[in-house]
Amino acid sequence: MGPKVYFIDVTNRDGVQTSRILLPKLSKTMINLYLDEMGIFQSELGFPTLRHEVNYINANLALEKAGVFKGLRLQGWCRAITEDVELTFRNCPDIRHLSLSVSTSDIMLRGKFQGKKGWDDVLRAMSESVRLAKQHGADTVGINAEDASRTDLRRLIEFAAAGKEAGADRVRYCDTLGAEDPLTIHKRIRELCATVRVPVEMHCHNDLGMAEAVSVAGALGAIESGVDCYINTTINGYGERCGNCDLVSVVLALRFSQGLSEKLRCRRNIDLTKSWKIARYAAYAFGLPIPINQPGVGANAFAHESGIHADGALKDRKNYELYEPGDVGRGQPELIETGRIITTGEYGGIKGFRYVYEKLGIHFHDDREARCVLSLVQYANLHTQKPLTDDELRLIARYPDIVGKILTVTP
Repeated sequence: MGPKVYFIDVTNRDGVQTSRILLPKLSKTMINLYLDEMGIFQSELGFPTLRHEVNYINANLALEKAGVFKGLRLQGWCRAITEDVELTFRNCPDIRHLSLSVSTSDIMLRGKFQGKKGWDDVLRAMSESVRLAKQHGADTVGINAEDASRTDLRRLIEFAAAGKEAGADRVRYCDTLGAEDPLTIHKRIRELCATVRVPVEMHCHNDLGMAEAVSVAGALGAIESGVDCYINTTINGYGERCGNCDLVSVVLALRFSQGLSEKLRCRRNIDLTKSWKIARYAAYAFGLPIPINQPGVGANAFAHESGIHADGALKDRKNYELYEPGDVGRGQPELIETGRIITTGEYGGIKGFRYVYEKLGIHFHDDREARCVLSLVQYANLHTQKPLTDDELRLIARYPDIVGKILTVTP
């Protein structure tokens, strides 16, 4: 079959670190469900060492055990130190995929560790952490080289080789400051993969506006070396500073780019028609607009004003459109209710609540059953501080016990 490309979305770990925003745990859960619908390989769902993440993570692992996720893997993130690994499995004993992170560049070793740790200490701690995670039952462990783009390539090779020997399944190349360019990263990744023969993850930030280009260039280097590549993304490119590599943009690139579509093959079939749904939900949950010029899902992605362009698009959309609105799940009319509207939420009553659920096709046996779910809906509305979506209401009704855990922050 040859090497393939996989998608690991990090919206629920790196995307939520966008400054000045918060993402409720219920919203993070919905994002996991939508990623699963889309066919994404894995979600980095959060931090199992943080107390306020523990119930949410365990609840999502319970949804996984219940068969709610059809193919999505759930992965935690922690530092590459044994204390974090021990705490991870103490807090979330059912977690089976883990990402271990440590800084590798000289500038970060000097600036962050202040002489307390050297290169040998980094290698030793990372290797011990990998072995410990495997001993605790982790199926896959990835090792993250933070600031890999400013790390000497010989050291990156040594880091990847040590991780592989300890049992790591792949190495994450973190372009932490978005400093890479497509040509340089292609060469570095190709040499790294050819030397160590280990699958690589591309984790790229957008400080120079090249996160997507750098990600696919690195992926191409890995594939050309004969190893699998995992591209890290976030929905709508959300993330720290200027954001991360955008999910929909990269899927579009792999599907429609003249040069890449034959060279970079996805391991799983990505349902591109789910793009509009997941992008809109993330924008709603984050409280951040989709950029007007965002590929595929931006308001202007299929807008034409120039006379020449409008005339050409009306004659044949292929004149000025690389893909169709339907390819990304757009094009259907969106109905907006007018007149009398009944909603349910923090202050909702039983009659209005049952009316809303009946419109969703969900019926309760009696008021007692309904009141149990109503209580959760009220807490969920308080939790998200936004009107609940239809899919959120459905999840609450179907898995009330698990949702109750998601809405409980303290263990």
